[in-house]
Amino acid sequence: MSQFLPTPSVVIDTAVMESNIASMAETIRKTGVRLRPHAKTHKMPWIALRQIEAGAVGITVAKVSEAEVMAAHGVPDIFIAYPLVTPDKIARALELASRIRLIVGVDSREGALRLAEAATSAGRTLEVRLEIDTGLRRTGVLYEEALELGRFIGSLSGLQLTGIYTFRGALMNGKATLDLQAAGEEEGRLMAELAQRLRDAGLAIDDVSVGSTPTAAYAATVPGVTEVRPGTYVFQDRMQARLGVCALTDCAGAVRVTVVSRPTADLVVVDGGSKTFATDVQPNTDPLQLRGFGHVIELPDAVLERLSEEHGMLRLGPEAQASTLAVGDVLHIIPNHICSTVNLHNQVYFLRNGKYEAETVLGRGKLE
Repeated sequence: MSQFLPTPSVVIDTAVMESNIASMAETIRKTGVRLRPHAKTHKMPWIALRQIEAGAVGITVAKVSEAEVMAAHGVPDIFIAYPLVTPDKIARALELASRIRLIVGVDSREGALRLAEAATSAGRTLEVRLEIDTGLRRTGVLYEEALELGRFIGSLSGLQLTGIYTFRGALMNGKATLDLQAAGEEEGRLMAELAQRLRDAGLAIDDVSVGSTPTAAYAATVPGVTEVRPGTYVFQDRMQARLGVCALTDCAGAVRVTVVSRPTADLVVVDGGSKTFATDVQPNTDPLQLRGFGHVIELPDAVLERLSEEHGMLRLGPEAQASTLAVGDVLHIIPNHICSTVNLHNQVYFLRNGKYEAETVLGRGKLE
């Protein structure tokens, strides 16, 4: 294909991506724990299959529609790490479970009853995992109430409770932290101890699933942890680099933009705004204190300071001001958060053997 790429667009260095896939697979393999990557980062079945080829047991998704896309393209083992409570989603999950190994998250009595009733009516048994809130205050049953809910789920026909899971991220004592080892080890201990209490109560808990890209390598070393679910590692991003998980050179993805205006010496406007770059990781907030919405590879002292829908405003530092940067020039910006950024784009361009090839983001926009 022509190397005159459109802008704004996401470009991925395939060699760096493959190195990231291999590195995480080897790190987790050494611990004896299973790797089940979250596909939210790439949303492309062919990459999920590459992760499985490298040693992953399956993948994780957040939506039934994502699971449907992945299953339709040959992914055989999927965990929907999200509570399904609406009739249509439960029905679709049951249909998927007739074709692949499917595991579903649950975190409430009502959710469990709905799953059990639908599964029983369909003459099926649905494999479920109980989600635990270990401090993020998102979905998940409160840690101290997990035993009671676990017993309730275990009593229902139509459901097979096989494990517990949590998503905590880089969190300690309810606050974000840069101490990834302490965060990962604590997450692992909390879940392993809870799993044992559930087993002591007579529940057959086989799977203890934890870990994100920042904490997976540490959580996997905790005895009793059986599975980790990192996602961002496949591409990496500026947030992970700031956390110390990787170097900026390990970031496979960047947003390619064109300079459309240079009104003043210290201001450049590019053709990528909030419809191009994710804004969920805000600049100047603890603990990362990132400057701007991304790292400008060609101009390290430039800051992607402001975004409107179609415009990105770069404040230029002294070195960037002294450059010959002009209207029509192309820049590459590593976004703060690659996962949400990829979801804004219909296709992504992969660099392979010196040429870019377009790949459709098949799981993009799958919200239901």
